[in-house]
Amino acid sequence: MGLQVTLVSAEAEVWTGEANLVVAKTTEGEIGFMQGHEPMLAILAEGQVRITQADGAKFTADARDGFVSMEGDVLTIVAGHAALTS
Repeated sequence: MGLQVTLVSAEAEVWTGEANLVVAKTTEGEIGFMQGHEPMLAILAEGQVRITQADGAKFTADARDGFVSMEGDVLTIVAGHAALTS
């Protein structure tokens, strides 16, 4: 079982599923999250969230104004605005 990811905006749940890798832009720079990543909380900066699903499919979402939370193998991205772009 891989990383369990939830990406939500103020309006709705944008995407939820299993991923091998998620790269998000934070105020500290880009951070890559994989299964087993240390727990953390970071402020989400405006930019793209890149997700590589467990089956290898890749897509991106534009996101801004929120935070990223990693606990166990659960990654939650809460954004004021988020939308899938590809």
